[in-house]
Amino acid sequence: MTKGLIHIYCGDGKGKTSAATGLAVRAAGCGKKVLFARFLKNEESGELAILDKVPGIHVIHLEKSYGFFNTLSESGKEEVRHMYGKVWSNIPEMVSGGAYDILVMDEFMAAYRYGLIPQEEALAFLQEKPESLEVVLTGRDPDEKLVELADYVSEIRKVKHPFDRGIRARRGIEY
Repeated sequence: MTKGLIHIYCGDGKGKTSAATGLAVRAAGCGKKVLFARFLKNEESGELAILDKVPGIHVIHLEKSYGFFNTLSESGKEEVRHMYGKVWSNIPEMVSGGAYDILVMDEFMAAYRYGLIPQEEALAFLQEKPESLEVVLTGRDPDEKLVELADYVSEIRKVKHPFDRGIRARRGIEY
């Protein structure tokens, strides 16, 4: 792999994180080094337990879990902005110099949309990323600028979901 491409897994359907996790595991199985960053997720997510055990995958763990951003108080939102700002600020340095072959940023779209990461800086990073770095972004409603930059855009569309019938997320299936 000489030229890294940009992937977007988006849509309102279940499976965006699962697709990104599968790609990370596949890459690690082929000897690639993966940096897996997560935004607006909690530390209870089931994929973390296995990703931490896969040689070649480094997960950036979060200091704290918060829940849905739009339900937080203003002080909670500010705390989230500060924490994700710190996570974001470390990523460009971590991937420079070829330490990683693949960067996964799970729920990037929401972090971008809510301004939890600086939008112009994020766009510049994606435009100027290390040449061989493969980047995977997940989340709903990607900004058109991100879609234009991407090489792959896969939409996962909800046709039917148990949540619509009041069935809450189940451990090991949805989280």
